Amino acid sequence: MEKLVPIDKIESRIFQIRGKKVMLDEDLALLYEVETYQLTRQVRRNVERFPEDFMFQLTRQEFLSCQNGSSSYGGRRYMPYAFTEQGIAMLSSVLNSRRAIRVNIQIMRAFVKLRRIGLTYAGLRHKIEDMEKKYDKQFGIVFKAIKKLMEPPSAKPKPKIGFHP
Repeated sequence: MEKLVPIDKIESRIFQIRGKKVMLDEDLALLYEVETYQLTRQVRRNVERFPEDFMFQLTRQEFLSCQNGSSSYGGRRYMPYAFTEQGIAMLSSVLNSRRAIRVNIQIMRAFVKLRRIGLTYAGLRHKIEDMEKKYDKQFGIVFKAIKKLMEPPSAKPKPKIGFHP
């Protein structure tokens, strides 16, 4: 089977919101090659298939934190929906196009790949901790530096760009 969408393109559209890995409705619509309103209309028609842990609507602050560009028509009238991995799997049952099914397979592969990467970091952390116990204190600085590199970036607020009176 040919790859419709490269996995790295899908991975760049997966965000961490409310402690869950999600994709936004507009990004999914783009991948499925449908209009966003068509996708959300199908979801609203089948809302019982999408409980809160499958899909939720973003707040304005959450939307602004994951927005990486602006709309060509001036903005959205409502806040987007975020779909978890289970919600995206459920989308394939309400979007019955051949492309939706094939793209959905690629999206599931991207989520699995990200999960594997997360597991390897956890395994690597355990190995480093075991090595730290084995070796003497002179390597303490090295282990401390490695642990610092493995930490996720801090969520410090970014300084505002532009003129500040």
